[in-house]
Amino acid sequence: MAEIITMPRLSDTMTEGVVAQWLKKVGDKVSEGDILAEIETDKATMEFESFNEGTLLYIGLKDGESAPVDSLLAIIGEEGENIDALIKDFKVENTNTSQEKKETKKDSKEETTAPEIKETVAETKTTAPSAQIVPSTNTSGRVVASPLAKKIAEDKGINIATIAGSGENGRVIKRDIENYVPAATNLANSTTTVALGEESFEEITNSQMRKTIARRLAESKFTAPHYYLMIELDMDNAIASRKVINNLPDTKVSFNDIVVKASAMALKKHPKVNSQWFDDKIRINHHVNIGVAVAVEDGLVVPVIPFTDQKSMTQIGAEVKDMAVRAKSKKLTPAEMQGSTFTVSNLGMFGISEFTSIINQPNSAILSVGAIIEKPVVKNGQIVVGNTMKVTLACDHRTVDGATGSAFLQTLKDFVENPVTMLA
Repeated sequence: MAEIITMPRLSDTMTEGVVAQWLKKVGDKVSEGDILAEIETDKATMEFESFNEGTLLYIGLKDGESAPVDSLLAIIGEEGENIDALIKDFKVENTNTSQEKKETKKDSKEETTAPEIKETVAETKTTAPSAQIVPSTNTSGRVVASPLAKKIAEDKGINIATIAGSGENGRVIKRDIENYVPAATNLANSTTTVALGEESFEEITNSQMRKTIARRLAESKFTAPHYYLMIELDMDNAIASRKVINNLPDTKVSFNDIVVKASAMALKKHPKVNSQWFDDKIRINHHVNIGVAVAVEDGLVVPVIPFTDQKSMTQIGAEVKDMAVRAKSKKLTPAEMQGSTFTVSNLGMFGISEFTSIINQPNSAILSVGAIIEKPVVKNGQIVVGNTMKVTLACDHRTVDGATGSAFLQTLKDFVENPVTMLA
């Protein structure tokens, strides 16, 4: 018997999804556990696994198209099975459900003022078309490709701009990369020349992740009163300690691991920094779950290390590395990006010496970690060569006062400058 597959809710905040790429086509045999498609959510692009067996009889969305959660995505059944009535019944039922929601919404809106009703109608008119506009054509020289194709091309060192796509509207898909044969003539197409004095630009369709990042960061910046505290750390002992630790068998600790561990231990001593703001209360968390910002192709994700204070630097390093790899290959689950109580963002590996971050709500603070800089410093009244690192704490002034944030940074400084104290 045929089974309807609907757009899954892959995260708690997901309202609609985009089919980044189908990995099966109509007529293909499907086994339980097969990956049907890549679905782009508001947090990441994830593989959608089939829980049914049979033949893929119907696909409701093309590559690049979006639809609300629970919309008709696909149908799996027996080969040759007639599914026309099933599709019709689903659409009728979905239409009735939508109408009931609209009537319920209308009833609730009647209790409000007329201007608010008009504003809602206008919002509906502008929002509905945008859910369908996911252009895959390339009118400005921009390459349009599936996330999987981009990843494979990157791994193989292939310039994806030299490949002609065979997908919908010229979209570059997986098989185009796998069948690609380098040709000298392709080199001419890999660059775009712009005449002197001629204006040029490209437009990139915002992904679900990009939209969510923009919305959440804007909400954080304009609702939480940010202030910033910066402190400079002496990293000489940390450098020496890390060298000793990494000489142990099967041990690899980074400076970021040291900072994350130090942050977790400092939060236990200063729980007010490990808090969340609500309109009627402040929640002070007694557990420490640190989120570590990781850059991915479409933006930024924050995988979370649960109970960070209870783990060693080696355990923290292994978890961060594993989640960073899976984040970049779109294997990270939404559950692994939820529940943080504090965030660490490190741009030191990019040579950035000092920066500020926007708080990852509902956290009350985020620590920005800069690069280790070798420079002249004063020790015991003498100018010597030393290594320092600047860290900046962004705080929500509703929950963390200046003295509280300062005390936290002093404790953090003590731990980082003397890593052996975190091993006791």
